[in-house]
Amino acid sequence: MVRAVWVVVIVITLLASALGQGTQTPATPPPATGPAFDVQVAVNAYLAKVPPDARTRSDAYFEGGYWLQLWDFLLTAVIMLLLLQKGISRRMRELAERLTRLRPLQTFLYFVQVLVLTTVIGFPLTVYEGYFRERKYDLMNQTFAGWFGDQAIGFALTLVFGGLLVMALFWIVRKLGKNWWIWGAAATIVFFMIGAIVAPVYIAPLFNTYKKLADPKIKASILSLARANGIPVTEVYQVDASRQSNRISANVSGFLGTERITLNDNLLNRCTPEQIQSVMGHEMGHYVLNHASKGVMEFGILIVLGFAFLNWSLHWSLVRWGGRWGIREIVDPAVLPLAVLLLSVFFFVLTPLTNTLIRTQEYEADIFGINAAGQPDGEAEVDLMLVEYRKLDPSPVEEFLFFDHPSGRTRITAAMRWKAEHMGSAPRTSDAHP
Repeated sequence: MVRAVWVVVIVITLLASALGQGTQTPATPPPATGPAFDVQVAVNAYLAKVPPDARTRSDAYFEGGYWLQLWDFLLTAVIMLLLLQKGISRRMRELAERLTRLRPLQTFLYFVQVLVLTTVIGFPLTVYEGYFRERKYDLMNQTFAGWFGDQAIGFALTLVFGGLLVMALFWIVRKLGKNWWIWGAAATIVFFMIGAIVAPVYIAPLFNTYKKLADPKIKASILSLARANGIPVTEVYQVDASRQSNRISANVSGFLGTERITLNDNLLNRCTPEQIQSVMGHEMGHYVLNHASKGVMEFGILIVLGFAFLNWSLHWSLVRWGGRWGIREIVDPAVLPLAVLLLSVFFFVLTPLTNTLIRTQEYEADIFGINAAGQPDGEAEVDLMLVEYRKLDPSPVEEFLFFDHPSGRTRITAAMRWKAEHMGSAPRTSDAHP
C-alpha cells in the first residue's frame, strides 16, 4: 500500500513539474540596477544562465533520487522481513546466547550479525547509489578504492556507536518495562546530540584533513562577519572535500567554547569572495538562529512519537506473529528487525514533514545570510552552482514533497527581492577582494 501511494505521488509530481516548466516566463537579459528593477525578470535572467543540457542533467539526477528513496525503503523492508520470516533473526540471537551469558554483550553480538548481513545484502544498491551513479553524473572525484575506504570507516563507526545505542535501548526496555519508550526516545535524542557535538571534532577528521585557512584576506572577512553577528570564533578551518567531490560547502559548529568555522576547499577554489561571503552568511545564520537546538526539539518530538508508535506496533505485531518468528518478547534482541521495519515505515511516511522542517530552517538561514553578507548576486550565483546536483525549478508540489532545501528558484527569488528593496543602498564590498 505504501509503495503504491508513493509511486502515485512521484508520478503526479513529475507530471506537475513537466507542465509547470512548459509555462515558465521567457528568459530576458539581466536587468540593469535602477528604479525599474523587476524581481521576477531578474530571477528568470539568472535561471536562463543554466544551459538546457545542464538543467536536464541535474533534473534527471535529482528526480532519480526520489525513486532511490523508495528503493532504499523497500530494500530495508524486504531485508527485515526476510530476517523475521526465515527465522534468521532467531538463530542470530541463539548464536549470541551461546557465545556469552552477559545480556548486554549478547545484544551487541546480535547487532553485529545483523549489521554485517544487511550491509552485504544491500551493498550492490549502496555501490550503485553512492559510487557509480555519482560517477555517471560527474559528482565523484574518488577512485573506487578511496570510496570503499570511506565506506569501511563508516561501517566501523556504525558498528561501535550503533552497537552502543542498541545495547542502551535494550537495557532500558529490560529495566523500565512498559514506560521504556519514553526513556528510549530520550536516550536516542541525547545520543544524537552528543554525536552532533563530537562529530565535527573527532569523527569528520577520519574522512578528511582539516587545517587552518591560509588565505589571510578570506580569513579576515569571515572573522569580521562572525564578530558582527556575535559568533565567538577566532580561527577558520578548511577541509579537503575535493578528494570526494566538487560540491561546495561550509559550516559553523560547536558551542560553549568549541565553536569553529569550516570551509571546504571547493568553496575556496570555485567561488568569488562575494560568493564565499554569501555562503558564510547562510552558515552563520544557522548558528545565530539556534537551528541546532530547534532541530533537536522538532525532531525530538518526532522521535518521541516514533517510539510511542513503535511500542504500540511491536506489541500488536508480536501478539500475532511473535511465535512464528521465534521472538519471545519485546526484550528479545531478535525483535530488532521488526523495530527497524516499523520505524522505517513511520519516518518514510513522514518524509514530506521532515523535509519541510529542514527546508524551513534552510530558508531562514538564506534570509539571514543575505542580510548579514549583503551579497544578493553572490547568493544567486552560488545557487546556480548547486544546480549540479539539485533541481533548479521544481513545481511547488514537488518542492514540498521532496526538497529538504529550498529550490534554486526560491533562493534566487529571495536574493533578488532583497536586492530590489536595497537598491538605494551602497553595495557592500568584501574585504577579501584581491
